[in-house]
Amino acid sequence: SHLPDPPSRHHGTSITMRMNDLTFLQSAAAERWLAELADSPITKHTHLQLISKLRREMEPERAQAVMETAVLRQKARKKFTHAAEMFFTRAALEQSSSERIAAYRARRFAKAGISRVADLGCGIGGDAIGLTAHAHVIGVEKEPLRLAMAKANVQAYGRGAMFEPLPADFTTLSQPDVDGLFFDPARRDERGRRFFSVHAYRPSLRWIQGRMKGLPTAVKISPGVKYEELPANAEVEFISVHGELKEAVLWYGELQTAVARRATLLIGNNVHTMTTTDMPQHIAAAPPKRFLYEPDSAIIRAHLVKQLAKKLGATKLDDEIAYLSSDEEIDTVFARRFRIDACFPFQLKRLRHYLREQAVGRVTIKKRGSPLEPEELRQRLRLRGKKACTIFLTFVEGETAVLIQHDDE
Repeated sequence: SHLPDPPSRHHGTSITMRMNDLTFLQSAAAERWLAELADSPITKHTHLQLISKLRREMEPERAQAVMETAVLRQKARKKFTHAAEMFFTRAALEQSSSERIAAYRARRFAKAGISRVADLGCGIGGDAIGLTAHAHVIGVEKEPLRLAMAKANVQAYGRGAMFEPLPADFTTLSQPDVDGLFFDPARRDERGRRFFSVHAYRPSLRWIQGRMKGLPTAVKISPGVKYEELPANAEVEFISVHGELKEAVLWYGELQTAVARRATLLIGNNVHTMTTTDMPQHIAAAPPKRFLYEPDSAIIRAHLVKQLAKKLGATKLDDEIAYLSSDEEIDTVFARRFRIDACFPFQLKRLRHYLREQAVGRVTIKKRGSPLEPEELRQRLRLRGKKACTIFLTFVEGETAVLIQHDDE
């Protein structure tokens, strides 16, 4: 995204990072302090002590910049293997693609033989890190601080020679001399509020489509995109990492495969994918069988539950609900499997009686379609006992129901 960062907050402090802060952070003096803080867990309990120590050694603004960078580097470990050498602003880190997703996505550019890519709205370089493994990347960003961070972050991966920073607003820029485009439009306003429509992106998806000029193009979009706004001439891919839906991307031209929708699961070093190819028109709804299958979030978001049902030989519990059921105990990365030990129409009194009879004192409550809030139900159950179970609040063939799996001792 190419919008400026709002002031960020951490444990009662606020900081707006500036170019002179980054210049200092790249100095030998700052690097020494950052190295020392790298192995010190920064929590609300240790923050005051550490910032006080820094302020005794340097000006308050510099101390604040060092502390903020140390905090963000620790947060960034989940996204980047070289986080200890990188630079971030709080909003840019939150919005950036992880190293894992960027590397996966960049391989599609490589397979298409694209050797020069314009990364339009490159931010702090999350996607450029992946793209520079295969191509020369022109990183276009109008915020000087973010662009400088992108340059430093790509260098942290030893790919600085493959990255050409270009300080510009890509909405007014002439088309760079490239053979592929990657757009990362702003999906939040200046206050950090999300845009829920592709027409509200800055620039809008319609504007982006008008600038492609036939080049192979990828556009990073929100995974919560409205389905009615998806363009008919693009492939949409929803990506989850270890079961958590993270990103979505539109693929155009030579980057597009012969599918409308794709769900991709990144699990460890493995890539698992499912598409709309040979999708069944209908999957029957039927009463629960021995096992319940909860599809991965990317499968649900890509509307591929019917495809998964076909793959598993399963039925749906309800036409409108994304739970599947089968008598077969099937191992699949595309869904979590649960054993169904009990199933009955939902009535609070009956559920409470059943759980007391089974000596259940701890429950994990999952829901799909039910208006009940798990915490409210937990309180109303007034549980006593030593056993545990997982409760599913959902619909079975149009009627509210509760499904139960007793946790193994």
